[in-house]
Amino acid sequence: MEIDVVPTPDGEARLELCADSRHANLYSMAHGGVLTTMADTAMGAKCLALNKRVVTISLTIEFMHAVMTNTPRIMTDAKVLHDGRKTMVCECRIVDAKGKLYAKANATFFVTGKLFDDEA
Repeated sequence: MEIDVVPTPDGEARLELCADSRHANLYSMAHGGVLTTMADTAMGAKCLALNKRVVTISLTIEFMHAVMTNTPRIMTDAKVLHDGRKTMVCECRIVDAKGKLYAKANATFFVTGKLFDDEA
């Protein structure tokens, strides 16, 4: 899908994509599944950064603007809203470099365990 993982100054990462015809539906817009995949992956990565292995329980996404195939690079901005022992809740915004909001997702994840043991 050509989604790039880009390091951020705070030591984390975001996902970025330049939508082209490979990502398009019949209307020359990025397919909603592409944006949903970006959001789910970005939120899951946020959970991994907190040493939690997770699987998605539920995910909702709202599309505010179409990502046309000539839209400049879009990127994810994911945050953890709840870091529980059994579940985690995250949100993700998909924006362009100017901050225009294209989509917003919320997800609940089930914690299956730790990524790394505490004893290292």
